[in-house]
Amino acid sequence: MAERRRRLARDPLGLRRALSDRLLPGLVAAMALLAALALAGARGADRLADRWQAGAAAAVTVQVPDPTRERMAAALELLRADPVIAEATAVSPERVAELLRPWLGEAPALILPGVIELHLAAAPEALPSLSNRLAEAVPGAELEAHGIWVARLSALARSVQGVALAVLALVAGVAVAVVAVATRAGLAARREAIGVLHDLGATDRAIAGRFARRVALLAGLGALAGAALAVPALAALSGLALPLSGEEVPAHVLGELPWLMLATLPPAAAGIGWGTAQATVRRWLRRLP
Repeated sequence: MAERRRRLARDPLGLRRALSDRLLPGLVAAMALLAALALAGARGADRLADRWQAGAAAAVTVQVPDPTRERMAAALELLRADPVIAEATAVSPERVAELLRPWLGEAPALILPGVIELHLAAAPEALPSLSNRLAEAVPGAELEAHGIWVARLSALARSVQGVALAVLALVAGVAVAVVAVATRAGLAARREAIGVLHDLGATDRAIAGRFARRVALLAGLGALAGAALAVPALAALSGLALPLSGEEVPAHVLGELPWLMLATLPPAAAGIGWGTAQATVRRWLRRLP
């Protein structure tokens, strides 16, 4: 009897029965998992775009068919005399063959073009005119600026980032709706008890606070479970994405995970649950006769 009175004193509205400790945390866990994946996708797309722009955007190469000594010397002389070019270096045939080996294999009879690697000293707007002068001086020589492809890849990465942030906003909206529905269900289930406490002098603030604390606890626990479920998924995705950014896959991929982002999910979910429950309960109480 004394134990029952203590339970009633701690939970006079019976919220442990009205607000399920399984359904709501389960739904929040699923949404936290989706939020973690969306945030990781946005972060990864941003890192890829920055790395591509910083690395390959300024990479320019020149291909010289039939790379005789005279043709390579003429191309190098023209390129080194241009103020747009900071440095022009001929790539050795052995290095070119090594780079092409994964695609061409061992092909000793194949005549490979000469390759000149360029580093720009200024913006690449003058490259088209330089390409024309190079083609006139060394017929067949082609200047390839990889920045165009890098710009397209970066635009794709930014689009992926935008979609990931839109998904995150959608998940947050769904979380608000789920919490509101669960809170209304709890209010309907405890309508009589709420009416009794209201008649005994309980304020709207006190009743809303009890609901908000219970919902915040359940939402926080659900988000904690969702963040834990996201760890192995993000570890697998990191192992696949790191080589694309030009980085080596570390021995312990877990060190590359966005732990700070994952740590913010439970308090963010608890805050959303608390605020939504407060607003829902106060609106419902104002409609009471």
